[in-house]
Amino acid sequence: MYGTVQAEVRRVNRASDTGGCDDHPRRARRYDAAGTRSALLGAAALRFARYGYDGTSVRDIAKDAGVDAALVYRYFGSKEALFDAVSASTGMFEPLRHLPLDEVSAWICDVVSTGPTEEEAPHPLLTKLRSSSREETVGRFREEITEVFSEGFARRLEGEDAELRAELMAAWLMGITLLRLAIRSPALAATPDDTLLRFLRAGIDPLLDAGRPGGGSEDG
Repeated sequence: MYGTVQAEVRRVNRASDTGGCDDHPRRARRYDAAGTRSALLGAAALRFARYGYDGTSVRDIAKDAGVDAALVYRYFGSKEALFDAVSASTGMFEPLRHLPLDEVSAWICDVVSTGPTEEEAPHPLLTKLRSSSREETVGRFREEITEVFSEGFARRLEGEDAELRAELMAAWLMGITLLRLAIRSPALAATPDDTLLRFLRAGIDPLLDAGRPGGGSEDG
């Protein structure tokens, strides 16, 4: 689902270049049901990430999507339900359920290198951080991290402290993508991919290999 939202966010963002989120009302667009739902998800992702839950209105989301505000309630039931749909983020972690462990570092490097910038699509963490007053959103995100990393990915790791190592992986993935793609901190944003991969491997591989023959838990 995250990939679908990203694609629609890019479409909405391109459209905003010719009539931005806050500039002029847009003419209503004709979509099929799937197109309307997708357009609303993309517009909502941008709004919630930029202004948070309380700073976003159903009317603004509908205007950005080019549809009537009543369609938000038809397809999602409420602003809260639309926020919940946008905030679902486990899709970006899906490859970790089956990716060979020796390919995880390269996959994270690829995500960090080729993921959308903040101008193209909002980082999924920003929606949550800018809506931090919604405690249930933070709790839901904690549940997602627990399900994907603390439980699911940890089961794939050998050795001690598997849950901790899995959550450190989550911290690497989300922290680096946030700094490089959304905040664009200068060193991370300018670092070539091969250099970035070298440092990622230095930090991530010991988390993956601890307890495996020849892995990070071995002396020397």
